[in-house]
Amino acid sequence: MVGALSHEAKRLTEAWGSVMVSLCYCFCVGKLVDKGVKRLILMAPVMILFFLVPLHLTTVHMIGTTGFFISWLANFKLYLFAFRNGPLSSPTLSLPIFLLVSCFPIKLQQLGNESKPKRHSVREGSLFYLVKALPLLLVIQSFRYTHLLPNKAVLLLYGFNMYFSLDLMLAVTASLVRAASSLELEPQFNEPYLATSLQDFWGKRWNLMVSEILRPTVYEPVLRLSVLPRKWASAPAALATFVVSGIMHELIFFYLGRLRPSWGLMSFFLLHGVCIMAEIALKKAIRRRWSLPTPVARTLTILFVFATGIFLFFPEFQRCKIDQKAFAEYAAVGTFLKKSVLGYSR
Repeated sequence: MVGALSHEAKRLTEAWGSVMVSLCYCFCVGKLVDKGVKRLILMAPVMILFFLVPLHLTTVHMIGTTGFFISWLANFKLYLFAFRNGPLSSPTLSLPIFLLVSCFPIKLQQLGNESKPKRHSVREGSLFYLVKALPLLLVIQSFRYTHLLPNKAVLLLYGFNMYFSLDLMLAVTASLVRAASSLELEPQFNEPYLATSLQDFWGKRWNLMVSEILRPTVYEPVLRLSVLPRKWASAPAALATFVVSGIMHELIFFYLGRLRPSWGLMSFFLLHGVCIMAEIALKKAIRRRWSLPTPVARTLTILFVFATGIFLFFPEFQRCKIDQKAFAEYAAVGTFLKKSVLGYSR
């Protein structure tokens, strides 16, 4: 496995090298070709390549990160860029900033808003990262005892591991980006456990990078094309957004497991999309004359998310054997560090 890491590093260099070269090409297209279908056609081969890049990799950590950042986010940003929309559309972007914003969940800091309170105003120190890393380490250690736990509890561990891993990864990346440039990483989570509804959970608290990119690429176009009255048009637009999200999640898990889709993930997002449609309709019908107490609303929301996740979403981690592959990679990295950094050998 240690030898495989060296091979994977080479593959990763090749994959991300091709991504950088392709984005340089897109940057030039943006400078030379006006917005519209012609620009989109010229960038279409790059977008196809970005869907294929994760297939060049073999480790779940690199596949997952590349699939999420490049196949999903970068492709959607390039689609917006073709029509001079989205985070890449600013004419003042230099090539290095264009590359960073394309590849990572980054947004430019707004100048002149220093007096405005920021969502993450506390400067991260070692204690900050320790607090974030501790729950993840506890969850990872818990996987040692999965043979003693009921299957539903193991599935819950997958959910916690996904949340804590992403939260820590984005926090570390944000710190590195801030240290190296004037860019600010988009927040990934905003205390999702405090959500009072599915709309609040998906729109304002969970996976905010995806919400930011799906809104202009799916939700707003469907809203404009809807033949329904404006009052009700948001419901099918929300459902369309969840359909696209379901497709992209199925694609990423195909990259990870190289298995035929089971469509459990699509079912999960379709169910949540239908429930949000019902939630929108209910809120418009009662016109906020009545609402659940906040503690009750929070409890019901989280219970619904976890219950549906246990039956439809989290089983994909088991089916693709992501935990086994991830722990094998952890062990290989640990062995490599012991041998190369500490001079340890068995």
